[in-house]
Amino acid sequence: MPQAFSYYAAAQGPQTPRPALAGDHAVDVCVIGGGITGCSTALHLAERGYSVAVIEAETVGYGASGRSGGHLIAGYNIDQTAVARRVGADDAARLWELSEESLSLTRALIARHGIKCALTPGHVQVATRTRHLDILKEMAEEWTTLGRPGLELWDAPTTQAAIASRRYIGGLYDPGGGHLDPLAYACGLARAAEAAGARIYETSPMTAWQDGDPAIIRTPGGVLRARFVVLAGNAYLWGKERRLGRTIMPVGTYVTATAPLGEDRARALIPGNQAVSDLNFVLDYFRRSPDHRLLFGGRVSYSRLDPGNVAAAMRKTMLRAFPQLADVAVEHAWGGHVAITLNRLPQFGRLAPNVLFAHGYSGHGLALGGLAGKLAAEAVAGQAERFDVFTRIPHAAFPGGTALRTPLLVLGMAWHRLRDLM
Repeated sequence: MPQAFSYYAAAQGPQTPRPALAGDHAVDVCVIGGGITGCSTALHLAERGYSVAVIEAETVGYGASGRSGGHLIAGYNIDQTAVARRVGADDAARLWELSEESLSLTRALIARHGIKCALTPGHVQVATRTRHLDILKEMAEEWTTLGRPGLELWDAPTTQAAIASRRYIGGLYDPGGGHLDPLAYACGLARAAEAAGARIYETSPMTAWQDGDPAIIRTPGGVLRARFVVLAGNAYLWGKERRLGRTIMPVGTYVTATAPLGEDRARALIPGNQAVSDLNFVLDYFRRSPDHRLLFGGRVSYSRLDPGNVAAAMRKTMLRAFPQLADVAVEHAWGGHVAITLNRLPQFGRLAPNVLFAHGYSGHGLALGGLAGKLAAEAVAGQAERFDVFTRIPHAAFPGGTALRTPLLVLGMAWHRLRDLM
């Protein structure tokens, strides 16, 4: 589904296109992918004095970086106890510290580079089932033990005063989370990288690459020879490099934006202007926009086939939470692919000593993508200790191979959808 349908693209307006790669060039680092990870990598490397070229198959922020719900969320897609079971207590502690850094880094980059992306504090995770209340309580205890300040565990009356929906019966408020316009943020990182000296080429898909020193990366119009390569294409690169494709799965996700509600009506939905997400496996998530719309996301497609009518399907989901919006039209509806891993933790690694990759954020890429770029830049500069905390996370291939893994995953997710209804 084209990015042009998104509210973010409409709000941003037409952008000056960047040139495609043409000719033969030599650089210190080639970054493949112009999303948050790629632009952050380019920015941090250019600031260190490296010559950097970014190639993007479409336009900056075209993928998940510019299409997401825009939520800044602490931690990972699984709880810290589960993280520790996979990597051990020491690395679990390091991963938590790095996730905390990802949030502070996001705020720092926005402030330092004057990125106008409507950064707003506050995130709430909400319960729709009684069993979710225990999960919220455990999460609050775990995060408090880990040092996350200001958490508030909300009962049903408090939650329903903060979110005008009877669907939600409890919540965990995190003042350190938040939300922003993800496309504006990605584009702001790109401009900052260019100001630091990086070059960004759009409409320049990688058609082939060859390992070596230098590595050789080819596009339809040019060739890059690079001492280092950073693969940052996430769900949109998995088919080009099959070694990466075994351990990530592109999953379709969808977001809508209502027509403007007016300030009073929008404020009444979420008076504190927090971002909100529920605890269902196939979760709903929503927030207010600066121009007083409701941005509502949810549904997933593990088959990579979009719903026949995204706007109608998402509007039906939105009205389950907010039936008072029955008279409100949906003006924008869009989708895109995020990359998930089997264990729902990010995957970092190397395909060769000078070829790094980072992807598979499993829904937490808005903050973690920026951190991944910083850590990749550190690794290129010879300081890989922090990057390698992520490389030690064990990852398994999705079962079924290239032919059967999608239908197997669809069957597995059907069970989780049924559980959400129980």
